Amino acid sequence: MELDIPNILKIQRNRHPLLFIDKIIDIEPGKSATAIKNYSFNEWFFPSHFEDDPNVPGFIQIESLVQTFIMTFLSLDELKGNSTNFLKIDNAVFKRKILPGDVTTIYAELKSFKRGLAQGNATSFVDDEKACSAEFLVSIPAVLETFKPK
Repeated sequence: MELDIPNILKIQRNRHPLLFIDKIIDIEPGKSATAIKNYSFNEWFFPSHFEDDPNVPGFIQIESLVQTFIMTFLSLDELKGNSTNFLKIDNAVFKRKILPGDVTTIYAELKSFKRGLAQGNATSFVDDEKACSAEFLVSIPAVLETFKPK
């Protein structure tokens, strides 16, 4: 199954200028998602990062990974449209610069989802070369709230 921008926006809450995936090219709700992001020179961050060596800032690389990762569980019908929060980022590794004109393919996997806590990982590639990877723990506050003692 593929998802374009309008369908991605129905599932998760990131919006321009902070939406860092262009298309979901494969998704298995509750298990995995694969996204692509095309970086053109007219992205808002390239002129300032850096004028003489424009490349994608690390925080944007991580955000594109986590946006792909949250699609693994927010694509489940009962979770669509929920807000999410970072709780933990582990083992972030940057292997290569991502430059204007590069296209990243991002693979994300959901390892577990319990009581509103999602744990998993994502890795991006430019062509067949690894660019960035990280492990995540992300919460859905609305689901966590249902487990609070009253």
